[in-house]
Amino acid sequence: MNRRVLSLAVVWLTTRAAMLWLLAHNSALLLGRGSVAREVWRLYFNWHETLSRGAFPAHDKLWQYPPGAGAVLLAPGLLPGLTYFQAFVALTLAADALIALVLARAGIRPGRSLGGAALWVGALPLLLHVPLARYDVQVTVFAVVSLLLLSRSPRVGGVVAALGGLVKVWPVLVLIGVPRGRATRSAWTWAAGAGAITFGIFAGLFRNSLAFVHQQGNRGVQIESLGGTVLSLATHAGWPGRARYRYGAVELLGPHVSAVADASLALTAVAFALLVLWRVRARHWTEATPYDAALCAVLLFTVTSRVISPQYMIWLIGLAAVCLTSRHTVQRPVAALVVAASAVSAVAYPTLYREVMGCTWTGCLLMLLRNGLLATAAVLSLVRLWRSTRPPVARTQPATEPRASFGRLPHRAPNPH
Repeated sequence: MNRRVLSLAVVWLTTRAAMLWLLAHNSALLLGRGSVAREVWRLYFNWHETLSRGAFPAHDKLWQYPPGAGAVLLAPGLLPGLTYFQAFVALTLAADALIALVLARAGIRPGRSLGGAALWVGALPLLLHVPLARYDVQVTVFAVVSLLLLSRSPRVGGVVAALGGLVKVWPVLVLIGVPRGRATRSAWTWAAGAGAITFGIFAGLFRNSLAFVHQQGNRGVQIESLGGTVLSLATHAGWPGRARYRYGAVELLGPHVSAVADASLALTAVAFALLVLWRVRARHWTEATPYDAALCAVLLFTVTSRVISPQYMIWLIGLAAVCLTSRHTVQRPVAALVVAASAVSAVAYPTLYREVMGCTWTGCLLMLLRNGLLATAAVLSLVRLWRSTRPPVARTQPATEPRASFGRLPHRAPNPH
C-alpha cells in the first residue's frame, strides 16, 4: 500500500476517534450542552417514526428537505442491534470513510494528487463532533462521487448528482461545470430523468412529498448568515430586533428583517446570473474546471443564503477536496480560506454559540470573521475560475525573427569563391 495512503488511514482513524470522544461528551458546556447530539436522537428519530408510517412530516415546521432525505433518515433503522443514534453515527462514519477512499483513489492516479484526500481527512475534524450528528456527510458523498465520475461517464455522474439533489438540493450544482457539448447534454439529460423517476417513486411510496417547499419558503434570516451578521452588528447601533429559535435555526426578528431576506434572495439571483454568464463565455476547459466550478457555485449560493448553518462547511470542505485531487485546479487559495472558515465556525458553534445568539461583540466579531472569510473565498473563487477559462492568448512572433524550420537543414546558397 502507498505509504501516504497508509498515513492518511492512520490520521483518519485517530481524528475520527477524537470526534467520537467529543460526541460522547457533548453535554459539556463548550461542546454545546447536548445540542449537537439532540438533533439526531430527538429530531431525526421523530422524523424516522413518521416516515416509517409512509408519510413525510408535513405538519412539522422543521421539515424543510426534499423527499430523498427520507431515505437517509430511514437507513439507520435498518441496522440491527443498534439504537437509532448509534446506527446514524455509524452510517455517517461509513460515508466519511467512503469520501476519503474515493478521494485517495482519485489522488493516486497518474498526474493527480493526494492533497484532496488529505484535506478531507484533516479539515473535517476542525468542525469538532458536528459532522457526526448531521446528515450532510451523506449528502456530500453524492457530490464528491458525481464530480469524480463525470469525466469517465457523464451519464452516471449526472444520475448521482440528481440523487444527491433529491436529498438536499445543492449537489445538482456540481453539474454547472460539465464541458460543453455532448458531455453536458448527457449529464443533464440523465440527471433530469433520474430525478423525475426517483421523485415519482417517493411520491408513490410516501404522502406529502412536497411539504418541504412551503416550510422552506417561510424561513427568515438566520443569525449565522451574512445578513444575520449585519443585523447582529446593528443591535449595537440601536436596532431593536431579537434572536429567536424558528424553523430549526436561531433567526432574527424585528424591523427591516424582511428587507434583508429579500436582499439575500436578490444576491442569490445575481450569483446565479454570474454563473450562467461565466458558462456562456468560458472557452478553455481543463480536467479541473468542473471541480472548480462546483466549488465556486456552492460557495456563491452559500454566502448569499439566508441560512449558513455550521454543517454547510462540510459541503465546502468536500468540494475543495475534490479540487485538490487535480494539479490543474486554480482553487488552492480558496480551499485554504474554506479551512480557515471551518475552524472559526467551530468556535462559533458549539463553543461560543451563546455569544452569537446574544449578539455580543464576541459573537458578532466571530461571525464577521467567519462570513468574511467565506465571502472572500466566494469572490476569489469566481475570479480565478473566470480567468482560468478564458481562451489562451496566442503569441505572435516578431516580423524580424527568423522562423525555425524543423525536420531539415536550412538551404544555403553555394559559395561563389
